[in-house]
Amino acid sequence: MAHRHDPAYMPLMTTALYNRDILRLAVSIPHQGRLESPQATVEKRSPVCGSRVAVDIVLDAEGKVARLGQEVKACALGQASAALMGAGAIGRSRAELAAARDALAAFLDGQRGDPGDWPGLSIFSEARPYKARHPSILLAFEAVAQAAAEARG
Repeated sequence: MAHRHDPAYMPLMTTALYNRDILRLAVSIPHQGRLESPQATVEKRSPVCGSRVAVDIVLDAEGKVARLGQEVKACALGQASAALMGAGAIGRSRAELAAARDALAAFLDGQRGDPGDWPGLSIFSEARPYKARHPSILLAFEAVAQAAAEARG
């Protein structure tokens, strides 16, 4: 049996949740940095783990995301989620952002079998049994959906 100080020791939850793909996403967050003149800014925080995501947004005349900025101070799951959100947010409407947030929340909660049509979100299937991790995963999608709803444009 491996000892906790042995490099081969890794608890099951860590192995399942913080896999190579999650860690790769966590270090590749697009649109990092705050926007100078956003139409809306929303900050979300997870009281469970202290993760925080701030999203700045600018919508075009059709109400679609034209520019996005984000500041992410979160665990690897929250960072991975912010990476996926940031990679697909440009050009999305308010309704699409709200639908993505709702689908991800329902997927994590076990109310639906898939995370919806937002690319890459199935990576969080291993996190479904760990309810304490759900708020961090949802932060970026909650923040961008709320920012889009509040933005003028």
